[in-house]
Amino acid sequence: MATFLYRLGRGAFRRRGRVLLIWLGVLAAVAVGAAQASGPSDEEFSMPGIEAQQAFDLLEERFPGAAADGATARVVFVAPGGQRVTAGKARQAVDEAVDMLSDGSQVADVTDPFESDAVSKDGSTAYSTVTYRVQSSEVTDASRVVVNGAADQARAAGLTVETGGSAMDSGGDPGGAAEIIGLAAAAVVLLITFGSLAAAGLPLLTALVGVAVSLFAIVLLAGPLGLSADTLTLGMMLGLAVGIDYALFVVSRYREERERGRAAQEAAAVAVGSAGSAVVFAGVTVVIALAGLSVVGIPTLTKMGLAAAGAVTVAVLVALTVVPALLGFWPDAVLARRARKGRKRGAGLAAPSNSGQPSTDGRTNLGTRWARFVLRRPVAVLALGVVGLGALAVPTASLQLGMPGDEAKSTASTERRAYDALAEGFGPGFNGPLTIVVDAQQAPDPRAAARIVRDRIGGTDGIVSVSPASFNQAGDTAVFRATPSTSPTDEKTKDLVESIRDDRPAVEERASATFEVTGTTALNIDIAAKVQSALVPYLVVVGGLAVILLLVVFRSVLVPIKAALGFVLSVLAALGVLVLVFQEGHAASLFGVEQTGPIMSLMPIFMMGIVFGLAMDYEVFLVSRMREAYTHGEGAGQAVVSGFRHSARVVTAAALIMIAVFSGFIGEEGSLIKMLGFGLAAAVLFDAFVVRMAIVPAVLALLGARAWWLPDWLGRVLPRVDVEGDALGRSDRQSGPDATGPVRAPR
Repeated sequence: MATFLYRLGRGAFRRRGRVLLIWLGVLAAVAVGAAQASGPSDEEFSMPGIEAQQAFDLLEERFPGAAADGATARVVFVAPGGQRVTAGKARQAVDEAVDMLSDGSQVADVTDPFESDAVSKDGSTAYSTVTYRVQSSEVTDASRVVVNGAADQARAAGLTVETGGSAMDSGGDPGGAAEIIGLAAAAVVLLITFGSLAAAGLPLLTALVGVAVSLFAIVLLAGPLGLSADTLTLGMMLGLAVGIDYALFVVSRYREERERGRAAQEAAAVAVGSAGSAVVFAGVTVVIALAGLSVVGIPTLTKMGLAAAGAVTVAVLVALTVVPALLGFWPDAVLARRARKGRKRGAGLAAPSNSGQPSTDGRTNLGTRWARFVLRRPVAVLALGVVGLGALAVPTASLQLGMPGDEAKSTASTERRAYDALAEGFGPGFNGPLTIVVDAQQAPDPRAAARIVRDRIGGTDGIVSVSPASFNQAGDTAVFRATPSTSPTDEKTKDLVESIRDDRPAVEERASATFEVTGTTALNIDIAAKVQSALVPYLVVVGGLAVILLLVVFRSVLVPIKAALGFVLSVLAALGVLVLVFQEGHAASLFGVEQTGPIMSLMPIFMMGIVFGLAMDYEVFLVSRMREAYTHGEGAGQAVVSGFRHSARVVTAAALIMIAVFSGFIGEEGSLIKMLGFGLAAAVLFDAFVVRMAIVPAVLALLGARAWWLPDWLGRVLPRVDVEGDALGRSDRQSGPDATGPVRAPR
């Protein structure tokens, strides 16, 4: 692979104009296609195999079209303190607002709160529901203007009016001030690392090219594949993070090779053949982990994982082709200032420099000093790292999964205020009613059967009200709503759903009919249960995959096991911090968390997949240099020092860039993206600086030469993967500017 990538890098350098034209053509093609596409679609969240989904499917079958109604908008009216919306000017204002809501070609129906039992018992609150003929992504701005106009008119009459519902969510483009701050922080890290504006700007430029291609492609495929806006944001998040890091590794190796005396073209080829090999391996691990999310059985998770994997693939291709092509246009621009001045003075090839680059002449740098510190105190460093991460992982035991809705939004949003007004006027459970579907096809008297089920559920502790049962046209299936006394994300609501289902056999025997519980609340409860049950198996699969991949790369038994255990430790610590902030509320205000509650159901398993790939990035780039030193004759301890001398600075920069980019997404409104940005930033912090920079060298110091032990029979079976580009050789000879072939390894 190293030889192939060497030729690819050399070809991209020599044919740089052609390479850039090809990428510009790809970018233009997907951009034109995206401009004509419908864009991100409504997310059809489904999970085969759970009761709530089966009941939803039964509704679609027995009530054709009922389960696929259009978007809705809800307008909530609250009378001034001590007054009622049912009398005087308040009622007149509500009536006028309802009349106004009926305007618009997209409106299918508007409910009158005074005729549809949509007024609270104390008369302080009422609501009207607008149903549209189209899905939320197709609701026009003109339709939203009508809703906002009706709300403003009622406010002018003295009422407090808030709006919510799927129709009022106009979505949003990914990106914003927070992400710009993250990019700016990444630029500062690159500038400090390289000491050159060109070297700092090149990874940013190539990452933006890759992200643009990925985002336009996702928008182009969003309609046909049903991709959501969260998929778009996730693609940008990962595309930026890995795109900058992968380009950083290639540029860093290019500078190192130039300092060793290689000509520009040869240095670019060797950089792609060596660092590029590690980039390919790292990218493949991320892609496998993201694509592996499809085994969980959640279509939405599968789509997001595959789209993110596509963005990572584009980032890898850009790093292997666009980076050497740009180096071909400005071969000296990315060098350190000292090296550029030396070339301008005619001093020939630049002398080795330590500016923005690990030392190549054995001088002591910060990485070397840290490695020697760990080697002197491996037990203390190992104990401190494991105990610290273990303590942070403890809150994971109380992890609660769910799907936060409007209650998790900022109190500055009208959706959140509408949610709170309805909860105060109609009770906490009003925002998350349970839908009961009664299948009475086999019952002698379907209506009597539905009545038995309805009465039994209505008498269950925790249910405050049940609606009348509605039958389908055939009269063999009924549906009614049961309103809990607790909020949708309350653990008591989960216990209530389980209680209703546990009581089902006796009720079904008496009614001679079956029933299932669904609705958004039940669906979220079932999704959380399924995801939680998949966490440990997925963690075992991903950890096992890490062991196998690293076994092939490092040809060692103990190094992969250590890497996998470190990955598990960093993930659990990140989940623990996530629970502390988003679920228990510690320091929540610092991160813009308005309402604590359960962790998004998809968050932990998604984070595992992404962190797996990122953790292997740092493992490969750091430990591969240690292995290279060891196989070239250095002692086990000195090999650790050599690995840190060459890689610690660039791995540190890569981790800081990841943290900066991920942290930028904490400012997003979407709960999943906010949590994912926070969780990934924490996971990278723990994995890069505690696991890879502290625990790994401590373990290697304690193991000594045993760390690189591999049974002979296993060595014969395992394929040889040249991640560090040993096939290219490590000769010190100077290559001419027109060199075209790889440097041969000495025999």
